[in-house]
Amino acid sequence: MTELLSALALAFALEGLLYAAFPNHMKKMLATLLATPASSIRAIGLACAAAGLVLLFIIRG
Repeated sequence: MTELLSALALAFALEGLLYAAFPNHMKKMLATLLATPASSIRAIGLACAAAGLVLLFIIRG
């Protein structure tokens, strides 16, 4: 459970750094996201989740 919470904290920290370092670019990205169809967002999300799981299995052995 500690590893899961550590991973979530790291994800929050990295995302926060992106918003702090590139606020205008992040606003443009969010506007683009709003214009993207939900089905495309869902497909990209599932692909990223699958890639993350594959990487996790590779890293953790």
